[in-house]
Amino acid sequence: MTDEFFNHASAPLRIGRVHLRVRDLDKVSDFYQRVIGLAVIDRSARTITLGAGTAPLLELLADPAATPRNPRNAGLFHTAFLLPTRVDLARWLAHAIKQGVKLQGASDHIVSEALYLADPEGNGIEIYADRPMSRWRDANGQIHMATEPLDIPDLLAAGTSGQTGFPEGGIIGHVHLQVGDTGAADGFYSDILGLDIASRYPGASFFGSGGYHHHLAGNIWNSRHAGLRPARAAGLGAVEIVARNPSTRAAILDRAEAAGIPVAKEGEETVLRDPWGTAIALTV
Repeated sequence: MTDEFFNHASAPLRIGRVHLRVRDLDKVSDFYQRVIGLAVIDRSARTITLGAGTAPLLELLADPAATPRNPRNAGLFHTAFLLPTRVDLARWLAHAIKQGVKLQGASDHIVSEALYLADPEGNGIEIYADRPMSRWRDANGQIHMATEPLDIPDLLAAGTSGQTGFPEGGIIGHVHLQVGDTGAADGFYSDILGLDIASRYPGASFFGSGGYHHHLAGNIWNSRHAGLRPARAAGLGAVEIVARNPSTRAAILDRAEAAGIPVAKEGEETVLRDPWGTAIALTV
């Protein structure tokens, strides 16, 4: 295999927007603009949509009365922003260092290089760049991920000047969720949504579409045996999953109906919820 990078537009399913319910809209919005580099695409009295260029990636819904985020609940582990190149990741890291941003971790996952932090309300964030697909698989052809220390000096050597905002072409590459049970997560995200189980860690499953290392993941590291999320909890509101064509979405809805999973229509989105109440909004 040549040094090709995964084409998300070709995947049957990919991540669209992430919706967050936040208690302090202005503070959280400022963070994603100043630190992550996102730009305001649309704004109303209660909602701010942020993105890269004209592509919306993050929707913030103001709810000052929302229950503060509980890190033991099911919901969001992190939203993972995928940068187009390693140079972009190096530039973002240099920008973060200059801003005095407190990172929570930095890892070499073999399939990618990743930096971790959190927004002012504790919502996890990953900023990452993929390695070429030729480096993802082990000798048996299986996707192999690990968590090793990231070589920060080597990354910074790739480029520390230039664009400091979130680059056009950057997307939300994956969303990592907290779940109450990995078996139940497999049953929903693989059996109902139709994602492949690309890899497993102790206490976590990684789900991908079209051969990607993961578009979604579910872990129980903080949330083992978690029940339904509180209805007005701050944090994750919904994850938008974009189907490449209507037949893919129709097949998901057929499987949901057969399994007795309720489906709701909310605007242009068709919404179903995982076993812990996390909303998955299906669009085409």
